[in-house]
Amino acid sequence: MQGKDMPGVNGGGPMWKQLNNEPPDSPTHYSDDELMLGYRDRGMESLDYEVVESVAYREDQAQRGIWHHASYVTLKWTFALLIGIGTGLAAFFINIAVENFSGWKFAATFAVMKHSYFLGLVVYIACNGALVFSSVYIVTQFAPAAAGSGIPEIKAYLNGVDTPGILLFRTLIGKILGSIGSVGGGLALGKEGPLVHTGACIASVLGQGGSTKYNANWRWLRRFKNDRDRRDLVTCGCAAGVAAAFRSPVGGVLFALEEVTSWWRSQLLWRVFFTSAVVAIVVRTAMGWCKNGKCGHFSSGGFIIWDISGGQDDYSFYELLPMAMLGAIGGLLGALFNQLTIWISTWRRNVLHRQGNRVMIIEVLLVSLITSILSFGLPMMTTCKPCPDPAKYPDVTCPLPSSNYGNYVNFFCSNENEYNDLATIFFNTQDDAIRNLFSTNTPNEYTTRSLLTFLVMFFSLAVLTFGTAVPSGQFVPGIMIGATYGRLVGILVVNASRKNSVDEGTYALLGAASFLGGSMRMTVSLCVIMVEITNNLQLLPLIMLVLLISKAVGDAFNNGFYEEQVKLRSLPLLESRPQRFMRTLAAKDAISTRKVVQFSRVSKVSQIVAVLRSTDHNGFPVVDNLDTGEPVVIGLILRSYLLVLLQAKTDFQHNSLPGDIRGQISFRYNMRDFTKPVSSKGLSIYEINISPQEMDMYIDLQPFVNPTPYIVPEDMSLTKVYNLFRLLGLRHICVVPRPSQVVGVITRKDLLPEVLEEKNGLEELMSSRGRLDADA
Repeated sequence: MQGKDMPGVNGGGPMWKQLNNEPPDSPTHYSDDELMLGYRDRGMESLDYEVVESVAYREDQAQRGIWHHASYVTLKWTFALLIGIGTGLAAFFINIAVENFSGWKFAATFAVMKHSYFLGLVVYIACNGALVFSSVYIVTQFAPAAAGSGIPEIKAYLNGVDTPGILLFRTLIGKILGSIGSVGGGLALGKEGPLVHTGACIASVLGQGGSTKYNANWRWLRRFKNDRDRRDLVTCGCAAGVAAAFRSPVGGVLFALEEVTSWWRSQLLWRVFFTSAVVAIVVRTAMGWCKNGKCGHFSSGGFIIWDISGGQDDYSFYELLPMAMLGAIGGLLGALFNQLTIWISTWRRNVLHRQGNRVMIIEVLLVSLITSILSFGLPMMTTCKPCPDPAKYPDVTCPLPSSNYGNYVNFFCSNENEYNDLATIFFNTQDDAIRNLFSTNTPNEYTTRSLLTFLVMFFSLAVLTFGTAVPSGQFVPGIMIGATYGRLVGILVVNASRKNSVDEGTYALLGAASFLGGSMRMTVSLCVIMVEITNNLQLLPLIMLVLLISKAVGDAFNNGFYEEQVKLRSLPLLESRPQRFMRTLAAKDAISTRKVVQFSRVSKVSQIVAVLRSTDHNGFPVVDNLDTGEPVVIGLILRSYLLVLLQAKTDFQHNSLPGDIRGQISFRYNMRDFTKPVSSKGLSIYEINISPQEMDMYIDLQPFVNPTPYIVPEDMSLTKVYNLFRLLGLRHICVVPRPSQVVGVITRKDLLPEVLEEKNGLEELMSSRGRLDADA
């Protein structure tokens, strides 16, 4: 075999073409310009999805038999089960808390309003303020990473970007408690986005065996401390969050596939599907337990499920025009919503939030005050409407008792047989408000003036509220905005057609789908979610129509909501497609102008320490010399590996000669020692104490290098490099000169097991490879 006696993989030949690299050199620090252009947040790191097939890794794998593999697979399925149960229970807890806090708030407000409307307003503002204050205080003082929806950060994580703090245990607690306060406090945001982050946090905490900081860590769970396995668990958690938020298990699977993850495989699909199914069972069981009034106000509201199966079951050809118009309106308003949130969030991030936590708290309380005054005061300026005829609509309870909230709310009405249509939407929980807007067989329930008032005010409040220092989701506000103008279009169609078959609630549903499609730009997953939460499969073609139109219109103006938020947070996310200009660039055009930072196979401890202190690189090529004296790269070593070696000091040696590494590594290290904790900075070079005598010692790096990193020729198209990074989930790619010779060419057929057996004899090939490893 060519290069068999040359130092490289397994002690044999080098893996790739000889490189004309400079000798190991210590680079300079980043300049301010470099930090502004590409290194704006040193706290963010890439994840190591690639398996480092070093000598230490191979020895570790050689000791593991079939029982280890069986326990590994079994534990992964067990974790999928636990993630589903945990996320379902977390969603149940959030919903039951929000519904009960809201119920007590409205009951107290209605009770005081019997004596004084002004005191009722004071009680309403005080209740909302207390709930919102609890949310912002938890976020600012305890869990800063719990602010926002968390979906942009989780999307970046599953794309290969680790942002410190997003998956910690305290973030999980802050997300759950903060969501209860912000949603229960009546802010124009939802709990569905935070539930996705909650599911991801539950998955991550389970994957690392609990929380070491809070003394809740179980050693037998620490099987998945590497980034590759944690990615699979977090993907299951994301799907579980959507399944729990919308009671949409299939929608959760498709959401994880379409929106958040950039890497997928069939085994992961099965576990994600299983996790979502477990969530559906847990949620259904919990709701069944609450049917008999055991959960307070939760029985009257609760999980999002708006059954409109009794509504419009057919549509005429001429209705396709207003439905297509709904899609266009959704695309325009969705793009406008995205742009306004970008402008306000940018100003808030660069100016307002730089002034400290106190300003963040005051800002949220002011937003809560404005929201409370508008939701209480605007219905008082609206004329009440008479209740529907009981003989014509026997199933309608109008008005609801004064201590309740829901549909047909009697608010500031002089007649007991009247209701306030604007209070029915404004002075309500968001789940009930959407249920009211989606309600079928309720013609003329809302006036055009009330719907327009609510649309303008709630759209403005949603733009203003998003980006404050509380957990916030945009699914439910988007549904409310879309359902409002959808109901407006439905009123126009009903008045124009004068047919009983046309229902306003159907157009409210299509409007909600159009706004979500125009803002978030999701298609397949959103379509399935809308069908599952409304239980009306007959509307599937219409939902598909408005989603396609709204996405096409919105894409003409800006990117999707989460994509824009990723850019706003400066997360280095690789989008699904490379930019067009990359087609004219090569791999060498993306290489930094600084010298390559690399180590010799046997490096001095002082040199390793100096390089780690002067750079923040996370991967370093390792070079060795051939018998002819020519340098050759034998692999890539990660910063985390170097830190572990420096801390352990086990491999320190007094001479600069290569050591004997046969069968020794696996007894000195556990492969989990080389992985850093999730969402944290991990071990720092400044935390390691090395004496002056140890600085003069050496380390043989070969057993710990990745001998087969991905490499590309320097003239490869940058588009191909981009696709390799994204599809394979890479952290580093080595760029080399064009090779001078070809050892062979492998085709798809050559990789089939039967072909390998016929060509070489698979058992003989494996045994010969084992002998080669033993000779290393």
